[in-house]
Amino acid sequence: MSRLVAALIATGSILLPAQAFAHLGLTSPVSRYGPDVLKTGPCGVTGGERTTNVSYFEPGETIEVRWQEYIQHPGHYRIAFDEDGVDDFVDPSTMMELYSNEAVLLDGIEDTGESDYRVSVTLPDVTCDRCTLQVVQVMYDKPPYEPGGNDLYYQCADLVLKAGDPPDAGPMPDAGMEDAGSVSDPDAEGGPDSVDGTGGSGCRAVAGGDSAGWWLVAFLLWMTRRLARVHRLPL
Repeated sequence: MSRLVAALIATGSILLPAQAFAHLGLTSPVSRYGPDVLKTGPCGVTGGERTTNVSYFEPGETIEVRWQEYIQHPGHYRIAFDEDGVDDFVDPSTMMELYSNEAVLLDGIEDTGESDYRVSVTLPDVTCDRCTLQVVQVMYDKPPYEPGGNDLYYQCADLVLKAGDPPDAGPMPDAGMEDAGSVSDPDAEGGPDSVDGTGGSGCRAVAGGDSAGWWLVAFLLWMTRRLARVHRLPL
């Protein structure tokens, strides 16, 4: 009977849909690829392109950048800006190097061990149609540090800085799918529909599941106990 219980639990676990999240997820401005594409610089995946997840702001506007850390690592964060693509983004040459070049807007942001982070950042006073905001997590617990190695996680947001109202994007997306300040950019190149292991994180955590699946497991356990009582079998 104990083997039957184990088999039933294993079956229920397989039926449970789980969503995998990575260490660092940019939530505002909206992330280019989402929280699970962050392993390869400068924006999470090799050869990445702009997507239709575009956020519009005024030149020189002060915005709130928000992200979540799903798996804790000691370290710090940096925020950088490129007004024409991503070629200005450079990795810190050492683990503790701050403000590597002029693209860095804010550096040395302490990893406090919390899951939610919010910082105010003033964007450059420039007009740009293909600018990019980058958030980098520098981790301290994977020595020796090597630029472009396993010590950095990357998230990017595609921006447009232009005076005036953003173009009409039509109906707003469902809550939680896209930041309210973001609209689809008809001129942007499409990003990857799916990403293989070159861009994903090697360390993942289950962040959520389907409650219906857990009810199924509970039901299977209840049925097992009922059968054990009827047939007087030990669990």
